[in-house]
Amino acid sequence: MKIVVLSGGISPERDVSLSSGCMIANALVEKGHEVVMVDSFLGIEKPASGLGSLFKKLPEYQPKTLGVPSEPPDLNKVRAERKPDTGCNFGQNVLEVCRLADVVFIALHGEGGEDGQVQATFDQMNIRYTGSGFYACVKAMNKDVAKHLMKANRIPTARWEHMIYPEDVHWDRIRALGYPQFVKPTCGGSSIATFKCDNEEEVRAALEEASKTSEDLMSEAYFGGREFDVGILDGKALEPIEIIPVSGWFDYEKKYQPGLTDEVCPADIPVEHAEILKDAALRIHNCLGLGFYSRIDFKMEADGSFTCLEANTLPGMTPGSLFPKEARQAGIAYADLCDMIVRAAI
Repeated sequence: MKIVVLSGGISPERDVSLSSGCMIANALVEKGHEVVMVDSFLGIEKPASGLGSLFKKLPEYQPKTLGVPSEPPDLNKVRAERKPDTGCNFGQNVLEVCRLADVVFIALHGEGGEDGQVQATFDQMNIRYTGSGFYACVKAMNKDVAKHLMKANRIPTARWEHMIYPEDVHWDRIRALGYPQFVKPTCGGSSIATFKCDNEEEVRAALEEASKTSEDLMSEAYFGGREFDVGILDGKALEPIEIIPVSGWFDYEKKYQPGLTDEVCPADIPVEHAEILKDAALRIHNCLGLGFYSRIDFKMEADGSFTCLEANTLPGMTPGSLFPKEARQAGIAYADLCDMIVRAAI
């Protein structure tokens, strides 16, 4: 098949996306496909031989590897790099080359990738793509909407307060959440602009800092216990993986820098607790209407009580990402996982 791996973009998770995209492209070429990796924001130049010549297979394809820096990217610098400026989220020739593909593997993360914008455009243009559809992406990306849906489906989720900062802030409801609590963008990811706050003064400072990323914010009550992820693949829950930061909490740096977090898969928990998490993950996946694959994040106490943190429509596929590790535990190699995802989209 001819496959575009769409990565990069203009969200704070840009570097994570580029790292995922490199690995996915390499894996799909390994499986015999013709592949081109395209930065959705910067675009791609049209060669004299035409856009179709961009698709490469072995031995012409040159494998790429890209790590994730310890800090999120400077998006203003990225915007300045784009030439020509198309005036929209898609760079030059992006949609044109996507229309030449049999399928687009969406390796984008965050705003403009997981929030349904790309999916809606592709639906209008009859471009096949991987992952969840437009409506599911909208529901899952907006944590306020997703948590309301979980609550309606009797799935435990931490108490929260949604706000548009600074116009719509109710301090009585924020204080009622207790401490510690987390301040975060409602539609963010990878713990970017997310702050753990132990008192009101820290909450006020966190809201001010987080609002530089987005004015649509939320405060979320802290839930104790251990942290787990459960992947969903083809309608089945994978074995839970436990996340154990060497210190502090699972922030952006600990997510992507080697040696800062231990990950145990399958998680060392009682079988009945693993089944509780797997059942909950599948219920959340279904109530949000997610697609062929997803990843659901949890906290769980020693007695088996749990809360859902969030659902991810496009789990990371970087060298340190959790979803591929869970698939590997199930006997699915990375290249086979990528191949399964594109074939499901077809």
